[in-house]
Amino acid sequence: MDSVKWFKSSRSGNNGACVEVAHLGKDAVGVRDTKARGQGPNLTFTRAEWDAFIDGAKLGKFDLTD
Repeated sequence: MDSVKWFKSSRSGNNGACVEVAHLGKDAVGVRDTKARGQGPNLTFTRAEWDAFIDGAKLGKFDLTD
C-alpha cells in the first residue's frame, strides 16, 4: 500500500483525531488512523459499503444523542 495516496477531510483539524481514506482500485476503499502515521492497521471496505457509510453519516444516522 506504499503507492496509495491517503487523504483526510479538508474539514479535519490538527488535533490528530482524524482518519485517512484511500481509493484502492475500482471497488475498494481503505481507512486508517492518522495518529498511527501509516504504521497501524488499515480497514478495507467495498465501494458499496463505503457509500452506504457516507450516506448514513450525511443523514445523521451516527450522530450521538444525549
